[in-house]
Amino acid sequence: MSGNITKATANIQNLKTIIYEGKWRNASRFKKKSDLLKKTCLIINPDLLSKELIKKKTFNRKFSYNFWSGLIDAKLIKYLQKNKYDYIAIDKWVSNKDLNIFLNLVSFHGINSKVLNIIQFYEQAIGATPVIYNTELEESDIFSFIEKPSSFILFAKRIIDVSSVIISLPVVIPVVIFASLFTKLTSKGPAIFKQTRVGVNGEIFTLYKIRTMIHSDSNNQSHTVKDDVRITKLGKFFRKTKIDELPQLWNVLKGDMSLIGPRPERDEIVEKCCTENQFYKLRHIVKPGITGWAQVNNPTATPNENLEKLEYDLYYINNLSWKLELKIMLQTVGVVSTMDSL
Repeated sequence: MSGNITKATANIQNLKTIIYEGKWRNASRFKKKSDLLKKTCLIINPDLLSKELIKKKTFNRKFSYNFWSGLIDAKLIKYLQKNKYDYIAIDKWVSNKDLNIFLNLVSFHGINSKVLNIIQFYEQAIGATPVIYNTELEESDIFSFIEKPSSFILFAKRIIDVSSVIISLPVVIPVVIFASLFTKLTSKGPAIFKQTRVGVNGEIFTLYKIRTMIHSDSNNQSHTVKDDVRITKLGKFFRKTKIDELPQLWNVLKGDMSLIGPRPERDEIVEKCCTENQFYKLRHIVKPGITGWAQVNNPTATPNENLEKLEYDLYYINNLSWKLELKIMLQTVGVVSTMDSL
């Protein structure tokens, strides 16, 4: 895949209208019985993104796939007439002229497959925007990669945030009071945990949570890991049920956060991630959230997996809509009800 993100982004825009609707086919050619229930995909000229995509558990649960390496020509058309696929994903970039010729051939020969470039297919397959680029890019090139949500959507989100918090206060306040009291009685230290985090446009703010770990006077605590011994028994319950996050409704009222958005991280973690991947700074285009697309898709992820979660955060920003917001909220209820989180 080309490292030139500007050219790649332009190609994506040109290809957005070139989509063919496909039908479900019996994937009997695949050996595993479980593959019979999956959608089928042919990845043409697999490159970096394809190799990353097939590593994803979400992708492998949904898709069976084969590779085609070679020219996009009549020989490929003949193969597609004999072997039916739900999706055809083209990885290495080809010229728009060559691609249009291929699409015309697909249509002419009645091949009912959905043809996508690899980025479109990556997003549709797992609901994440790929950010695997090794080239050092200019600031303007990085920010051209993402579409900032409209001012209207952001304003409407703010109205909904404030209204929702105010409506929930009669229930939330007693829960926070009792949770804080039990925390204070069962372990030493303050009931409310405060920590600076990075918010929208890189601004620093103070985040509030009910303390779930053994209190330490040190400001340089390492991040939480799975089965962290520092988490108290009560704290473990609060984390699973997300009760510890309720004080962040105050952050929402103040305007530091939104109900839904990328989770805010500590400054040192943000700095490290920005060094490892230039695209990490893009997640600060919108306000951080109490819950988000990355959290419902990977609820047990740790800060060590921030770059993997980044793909979900960028997908959320690029596809922000009322439908996606509602989907995140419903899935958050599912995560809380099953206590499926770190």
